Amino acid sequence: MNRTPLRTRLGVGAVAGLSCLALTACASNDTGSSSEEKGSSSANAASGSNDESGDKLVIGFSAPAADHGWMASITESTRKAAEKYDDVELRVAEGTNEVNLQISQVETFINDKVDAIVLLPFDGDALTRVALQAMEAGIPVINVDREFNDPNAARVTVLGDNYGMGVSAGQYICSQLEDEPDSVVAEIAGIDSLPLTQDRSKGFKDALDECGLDVDARVAADFTVEGGEESTRNLLQAQPKIDAIWNHDDDQGVGVLAAMKSEDRDEFFMVGGAGSANAMREIQSGDGVLKATVVYPSTQGADGVKLARLLAQEKAMSDLVEVEVPREVQLYAPVVTEENVDKYIDTAFES
Repeated sequence: MNRTPLRTRLGVGAVAGLSCLALTACASNDTGSSSEEKGSSSANAASGSNDESGDKLVIGFSAPAADHGWMASITESTRKAAEKYDDVELRVAEGTNEVNLQISQVETFINDKVDAIVLLPFDGDALTRVALQAMEAGIPVINVDREFNDPNAARVTVLGDNYGMGVSAGQYICSQLEDEPDSVVAEIAGIDSLPLTQDRSKGFKDALDECGLDVDARVAADFTVEGGEESTRNLLQAQPKIDAIWNHDDDQGVGVLAAMKSEDRDEFFMVGGAGSANAMREIQSGDGVLKATVVYPSTQGADGVKLARLLAQEKAMSDLVEVEVPREVQLYAPVVTEENVDKYIDTAFES
């Protein structure tokens, strides 16, 4: 079958990812500052920059319960981003996995006439209607991570690159097994019913196809330590020999590594997913099977706050020619290895 090479298909996404990685710079005209200074408080911002203190505003934030490391980091990084601005009051609703409660939280924000809402929905479909109500009330909504089913429900959508995660993991494995076409590759997915898991698996398969490898064995966990351990044990008992494994999620990866240890299996190397600090420390050590992880940024809520502030103060991303904030920002999915782990570990989350 005649296929377009992955590097061509990924071109647009890579550009979008890079633009989002530069979000802090896009929100500041001071290109000579260090990264720490770019994230400093509005009181220290250069005159005329987007970080300079402006009109006081209130931003509402709602997300699912922080029941695993990545989600906890979403809320924590969002709070920290807001604290850097003396013109922002962030109202954080209690994290919940109950759809009706999250809907009521957004309704409260609407009734309180907040200036913007940053919303990571537990269920994007279920929260679409109330997000539309906010938009109709003139309150810009920044949709984070899990998409609504109507693009009109958000002014801006901030997304990780799930398909790109799979591609990055597959390409790394291809690079390590390029001279071994008969290698056995396994995949430990997350929750199969979620579109994000399906996108990750599709990207992984597409990347392996490019170098002549296949997903020879696959199990699904549930993003929990317990689920990761049980699924991995089943995988290892069914497969006597494996050369490489991609585990979609570093939170469940704690259980994945525990199963590997209990089954006394280490003939393979593994790539993780999401980019936890635990995984990165394991990569730094160089002692175990985990040799790389693919970042799925837990800074999406923080980016959402910065974008909400720009929208509410009628500013734009100053490094762009466009005079309006973009409709969608997709973050890049880089591979973290022993060679570049120091670049990413300080912004990683704890599993």
